[in-house]
Amino acid sequence: MPETLEIAPTPLFDRDANLRGYRLNKMAMALGEPANRAAFVEDEDAYLDRFGLNAEEKAAVKARNWHEMVRLGGNLFFILKISAIDPTPITQIGAAQVGMDHDIFLKERLGKH
Repeated sequence: MPETLEIAPTPLFDRDANLRGYRLNKMAMALGEPANRAAFVEDEDAYLDRFGLNAEEKAAVKARNWHEMVRLGGNLFFILKISAIDPTPITQIGAAQVGMDHDIFLKERLGKH
């Protein structure tokens, strides 16, 4: 019998997560508009308030806690729009998703030295 590999807990983006993350995803998708990106940069709190994010969602966005945003129902493809504002390398988000240090992630997962 083949050996079973364990996968770190990964939030499942199902119907419940989609409903739970609606505000977060709507806010992130709106960042596709230049005026919304400018508003986000100018006053992040006010921008998040426009979409009715709760305290937990706001904290995750402000900390750029990618794993937490996904856990709260954020669709990774949508919340990546937030990373374009900072900008945040996609490899840093990948490292956060698996709970690894970015440099270790680059070496172990991508073979970069």
